[in-house]
Amino acid sequence: MVNIDEAIIARLESYGELFEILVDPDLAADFKNPEKDSIAIEDVLAVEEIFKDAKKGDKASEDSMNKVFDNTDTLEVATTILEKGHIQLTAKQKRDMQEEKRRMVINKIARESINPQSGLPHPVKRIENAMEESKVKIDPFKSIDEQVKIALKAIKVKIPIRFEKVRMAVRLPGNVAGNAFSGISHFGEIVNEEWQQDGSWIAIIEMAGGLQDQFILKMNELSGGKAETKLIK
Repeated sequence: MVNIDEAIIARLESYGELFEILVDPDLAADFKNPEKDSIAIEDVLAVEEIFKDAKKGDKASEDSMNKVFDNTDTLEVATTILEKGHIQLTAKQKRDMQEEKRRMVINKIARESINPQSGLPHPVKRIENAMEESKVKIDPFKSIDEQVKIALKAIKVKIPIRFEKVRMAVRLPGNVAGNAFSGISHFGEIVNEEWQQDGSWIAIIEMAGGLQDQFILKMNELSGGKAETKLIK
C-alpha cells in the first residue's frame, strides 16, 4: 500500500457533499490516463477510507455516500472519485504528464498526416513548431485521439496538413519476401500481392500517409538495399 506521508488528495464534490481519498500521486495519474494499462484501485489508495476532510481524518458518512453514489463500497466509491474528481498534482507531475502526452500527440500526427501539396509526410519538428506557434494546450488526462483533433484544427492555419491513407508499391527479392511480411504488416494492410516470373514479390500496401519514409527505410533494411518502392498516386 502507498506510503500515507507521500499521498495526495483526490476530491469530488457533488450534491453539496465533499468526498476525498488519499492516493499515490503517480499511480493516480496513471489510473486516469486512458493510454495507460489498467491499475487496480487498491494499489492507488494510501488508505481504504472515504473522507469528507482527509487532512482532519474526518470520514464521509454512509448516508452521504448513498446520497451521491447510491453505494457505500469503499473501492467502488473511490473509483468514481478518481474517475470523475480532481487530483491535486504537483507542478512537476503535471509538467511531466503534459510533456509525455504532447510527444504522443505530435508523433501520432506525424505518423498519420501528409502535406497535401506534396503528398509527403511532414517532419516531426515542423509539426512540433506549428503546435508551439498555435499555442496548443495539452491536457494530461484527455485521450490522445481527442487532443490530436484539437491540435490538427489549430495547426492547419500554420501548415498545409491532412490525415490521409496512401498506397505504396514495393518489389522485394524472393529470398527476403517471406521474412518481410511481419515488417510490412506493422505499417498497414496488404491490398494486393503477386509473385513475378523472376522470383521477386510485389505488393501494394495501404498505410497512414506519414509512414512513407519509415516504410521505405524498413524495406531497404530488410532487403539489403534491393527493395524498390513507389508511392501510387
